[in-house]
Amino acid sequence: MSNKFSRVQSMFDGAMLRSGEAFWCPAADIYRTRTGWLIKYDLAGVGSEDIEVTVLGAQITVRGMRRDWQLEDGARHYSMEIAYNRFERTLELPCDVSGAAVEIRGREGILLLRLTCQGDMP
Repeated sequence: MSNKFSRVQSMFDGAMLRSGEAFWCPAADIYRTRTGWLIKYDLAGVGSEDIEVTVLGAQITVRGMRRDWQLEDGARHYSMEIAYNRFERTLELPCDVSGAAVEIRGREGILLLRLTCQGDMP
């Protein structure tokens, strides 16, 4: 029974439900820097126009949509493992960063979010 549960659970890893809709949750790396924070999100295939970033207190939320695109007219899927739908990820840092300067860049499928804090960092 527990083995069956593990298999079912692994099918939903990285996804969450919000109002009955499935979301995927991008992987993220968090780095402490001399001047603040650097967060890298794995958002391969997501256009910059489909990304929203919110900073509220110590919480950073990245949300948006990865859209499917077809390689050829008339193609039908045989197997699909990439999530093409809404995503959302909220991270909590150990300090309030609402006053930080925010720089957002994309590079090779990775979203780089740099938070530069003013004054002393906790």
